[in-house]
Amino acid sequence: MNKDTAIQHRKKLAIIGAGESGVGAAILALKRGYDVFVSDLGSIPAKHKEILSKHNISFEEQKHTENEILKAEVVVKSPGIPLTATIIKKIKEKNIPLLSEIEFAAQYTNAKLICITGSNGKSTTATLTWYILNQAGLKVGLAGNIGKSFALQVADKSVMDFYVLEISSFMLDDMKEFKADIAVLLNITPDHLDRYDHNMDHYIDSKFRIIQNQKEEDIFIYCEDDAGIRRGLTRHMTPAKTYRFSQDITGIEGAYLNKYNEMTIVVNDKTPFTMSINELALQGKHNVYNNMASGIVAKVLELKNESIRESMGEYQNIPHRLEHVACISGINFINDSKATNVNAVWYALESFPANIILILGGVDKGNDYQMLKDLVRSKASAIVCLGKDNKRIHEAFENDVDIIVNTVSMQDAVEVSFHLAKKGDTVLLSPACASFDLFKNYEDRGDQFKKAVREL
Repeated sequence: MNKDTAIQHRKKLAIIGAGESGVGAAILALKRGYDVFVSDLGSIPAKHKEILSKHNISFEEQKHTENEILKAEVVVKSPGIPLTATIIKKIKEKNIPLLSEIEFAAQYTNAKLICITGSNGKSTTATLTWYILNQAGLKVGLAGNIGKSFALQVADKSVMDFYVLEISSFMLDDMKEFKADIAVLLNITPDHLDRYDHNMDHYIDSKFRIIQNQKEEDIFIYCEDDAGIRRGLTRHMTPAKTYRFSQDITGIEGAYLNKYNEMTIVVNDKTPFTMSINELALQGKHNVYNNMASGIVAKVLELKNESIRESMGEYQNIPHRLEHVACISGINFINDSKATNVNAVWYALESFPANIILILGGVDKGNDYQMLKDLVRSKASAIVCLGKDNKRIHEAFENDVDIIVNTVSMQDAVEVSFHLAKKGDTVLLSPACASFDLFKNYEDRGDQFKKAVREL
């Protein structure tokens, strides 16, 4: 076959969505010999257009040219695009293979995949796990719902032994043949129920796709204390070796708290790992769970106890997750913009003493605020609403807190919070909602919070 004929027979691949994952998939596909076409119904960010143009990859924005897309022999879909989208329905009707970026990229790496999911704590646990492995000298990448796209990293010539992947339920919904070598399930609490017909069992089933296709040589790590996980275990099983972590049960294979309030990790009859929870860099009950999960992964990989202890004692949290921004006039400002559901806010409130000015609001995803009421009553002195529609927040907490104020911008919210707070108080941005009514994403929301605080 001559060169021109080979080009004519290049396999056509279409990518729906030109975000971080879509652009990464496009570059990997190009390097793997595909004829690539990228389509986005919205506007493509300038930096992504520049990358696509640099690689001579065809793309379109603000439309889907169906004739072009439906000629593809494979389609890669970005996780944010629902399966109910018109173009996705037409792709499925034509029986064109539809892959996620994660599944597409996984075909082209021999690295072991450590996949972490849950309603809360995914980013912290994934980053902590990556940090522990990296500090131990392993070649490890961090991708998925965090950092550079998995596909883009696989396209790079750097050879990794492991990838730690933060996996959302949206990503899991798109996976078919994908398999996690080590699957970690942190918790399952109501989130994104608007995408799951407001049916908690549908959401639980989505999260349990993390164990699909696992074999006996694989590992499944999960939280024994989580009611949603226990509910899912009644109908989802795996042949993989399982390890549990718990703060309520002692003596299990996995991780637990001993009588001295030490985190204890026992794996495969190896020397147990113990560490006082007071020595952990990440404090709070929820972060003990995150450390337990990461610690089990580290012990499964037979890392040295001293290396694990050092990493857990030195690790610094990711931006936008209980991030300390500043202390002004004795008032602490905490950026927890990544808290986009009620359970994440519960963890945040649990982490601080009373006298919290709580900044809530955004795009409500069907939140049930009931679980927050006791903590708000005991810890919050005021709620500052930040969103276009704050009606449900007022209704939920009008009997639990004396002051509820509406604001229309981040600068306004920060200034109002500052005036409501007194020395020793905490201003906590922990919105419980998505950010898309006023901001590009949760990072933009958190960055605007930090900017407004610094301007004080």
